[in-house]
Amino acid sequence: MAGVSTKEIKNRIRSMESTRQITRAMEMVASAKLRKTQAQALASRPYFETLYATIWDIVAANGELTSPYLSDRKGDKAAYVVISGDRGLAGGYNSNVLKLFVSHRAEKDTVVLPIGKKGADYLRYHGEKLLTETYTHAESVSMGDCFSVAKTLCKGFLKGEYDSVFVVYTDFQSVLSQEPKCLQLLPLQKDRSRSAGDRQEIIYEPDSETVFQTIVPEYLGGVLYGALCESRAAEQAARRTAMDAATQNAQEMIDGLSLQFNRARQAAITQEITEIVAGS
Repeated sequence: MAGVSTKEIKNRIRSMESTRQITRAMEMVASAKLRKTQAQALASRPYFETLYATIWDIVAANGELTSPYLSDRKGDKAAYVVISGDRGLAGGYNSNVLKLFVSHRAEKDTVVLPIGKKGADYLRYHGEKLLTETYTHAESVSMGDCFSVAKTLCKGFLKGEYDSVFVVYTDFQSVLSQEPKCLQLLPLQKDRSRSAGDRQEIIYEPDSETVFQTIVPEYLGGVLYGALCESRAAEQAARRTAMDAATQNAQEMIDGLSLQFNRARQAAITQEITEIVAGS
């Protein structure tokens, strides 16, 4: 029995060593991707901030501006863009963003545009109405795709197909902290912190209202791309943390199995010595 027991323990140790190598490799890959996605998230912010400032400069300058993008509607039809990952092994990254979507939608009549395979599978399984499944692979979604999605959402909003538009994503705060968020895209929420006195004198051609109507889809595209970059960085950070914890757990199991193996081997040796002494 002692020989069989030690053999089984050795097999388990080899298995855990292989697992540790895999999780360590995945952690290193996630760390490399995290640096790249962080740079993308930082690079996307100036474009969004410039469009945001332009929109609210126009609103502050023109107190009589009327636009369907600014009008609140009483209906409960809503469109959601839900950004998740394509793969698992990232801790609670995917489950947290989907839980936030479920809690936020409540009893609304919703249509969902999923970005990411995990989210698309979950929404399809639970019978959610999908706007399109073109962007189910998050890694392949580009900046141009985000602007195409924004234009599609704006057209549907203007036609009255839905009364509000939201994006559910994961905000990258640090390597150890990622927070799921739900941001309202349409109708635009007025920035109360900006006033006409804060703006610069700018002349818009042909007029400020036309520029406003044209720039809103571009603004939404920038927001979606920024949310996608933030989510990608958050996913890699979550995966890195999860794989680091898995590597540490594997090492602890290896240490425990090694101690168990040494005790079993010591017991087998003691048994053999006892049998020899008894036989002599």
